[in-house]
Amino acid sequence: MHEPSGVTSEISSVSASCSPSTSASISELAEHLQELALSKGLQVTTAESCTGGGVSCAITAIAGSSGYFESGYVTYSNAAKQRLLGVSEASLTRYGAVSEMVVCEMIRGACRDSGADLGVAISGVAGPGGGSEEKPVGTVWLAWGSEATQRAEHYHFAGDRETVRNAAVRVALQGLIQRVQAMQD
Repeated sequence: MHEPSGVTSEISSVSASCSPSTSASISELAEHLQELALSKGLQVTTAESCTGGGVSCAITAIAGSSGYFESGYVTYSNAAKQRLLGVSEASLTRYGAVSEMVVCEMIRGACRDSGADLGVAISGVAGPGGGSEEKPVGTVWLAWGSEATQRAEHYHFAGDRETVRNAAVRVALQGLIQRVQAMQD
C-alpha cells in the first residue's frame, strides 16, 4: 500500500475487553486530555465516522473543554468526508472508507480546516452489518496527527456495535493523551 508522506502505520489487533475495571473510563480519559491540552496551550479536533461524534461528546462533556476544543467533524458518509474534510474520491474508491489512507486524509483535513494542533480520525465497521471478509465487523482505523504528519493504526474490536464504538472512543482518547504528553512545551 502506498503511504502518504509523513505517515507511519501500525497494525494492532485489540479485543474490546477494555472495561472500566481494567482501564480509565472514557470520562476520566477526557478529563486527563483536557488537563494536558490546556497546560500546553494546544487545540484539538476530531474527525469521526463510525463513532458518530463519540469522541467529541466525551471531550465536550467536561466543563472547560472550549479552552482546547473548538470543532469536531462527524462525516459518516463518503460524500461528507469529501466535502468537509477533503478526502479524495480516488482514496475512497481504491482503499475504501475504512482504511489507513482515508483516516490520514480525514485528520489532515480536520486540522487544516480547524487550525488545530492535533487531532484524531476514526473510520470503521461497528456492525452488526456492513462487514466483509476483508473488513469484518469490529475493523477500525484510527489516525492521530496534524495537517503535516499522521500516524495510523488498525484495530479489530470484538463485540456488539456499542462495544466496538466505545472501544474506538477509548483508544482515540488514549492516543491523543499519548501524543500530547510527547509534545514539547
